[in-house]
Amino acid sequence: MKKLTLLIAALLLTTAAATAQTSSRWGITAGANFNEIHFKQHDIVPSKRTWGPQLGVTGEMNFSGIGFGVEGALLYTLRQGKVNYGARPMWDAVGAGNETVSMHYLDVPLHLKFKWHRLGGFETTLMPLLYAGPQFSFLVGANHRSLNAYPPVNVYIDMGAGVEIMERVQLRAGYNFSIGQSFHTKLLDDNFAKNRTWYVNLTWFLKR
Repeated sequence: MKKLTLLIAALLLTTAAATAQTSSRWGITAGANFNEIHFKQHDIVPSKRTWGPQLGVTGEMNFSGIGFGVEGALLYTLRQGKVNYGARPMWDAVGAGNETVSMHYLDVPLHLKFKWHRLGGFETTLMPLLYAGPQFSFLVGANHRSLNAYPPVNVYIDMGAGVEIMERVQLRAGYNFSIGQSFHTKLLDDNFAKNRTWYVNLTWFLKR
């Protein structure tokens, strides 16, 4: 019994040591997003989705043998939306019309990531992945401040899927949505909007 206990303990320690081994790397990320400004009162003012760029750096740490890892990034993201304030008399009276609302953010996503790494060697060519986690977005600039008020920080839920190509490039598509308000209109304080964003990006990792 004592020998069996020691053997089990040794196996557990070996497994823990194997799973504790990690590898890390970082890379350059570039992409684009398609943002919707979603108002609390849906019919208060018409809005349309608009494209914006994304650029920054991404780092990841993978745990050997289990497929899981964590990643973080620092990304500049421009989220935009076309809002027709002129369709309502209260804004039309102050000269507002069909405006493009632009919000410049520094995004800090923190993800738990899973990669399908046991595909009989095929994963060295193409490896599927999933990720999800919170994102903290810090406002660094916005237009039309006379019409809207913007909080300095937004918190998002971020999720997506993609593939890793040749163990170097990750191509993915994702979706995030703000938990709190992204801005509110000054002429109608209880009317606030949230960003809902689809995006695609590509990360070229500089270290394998």
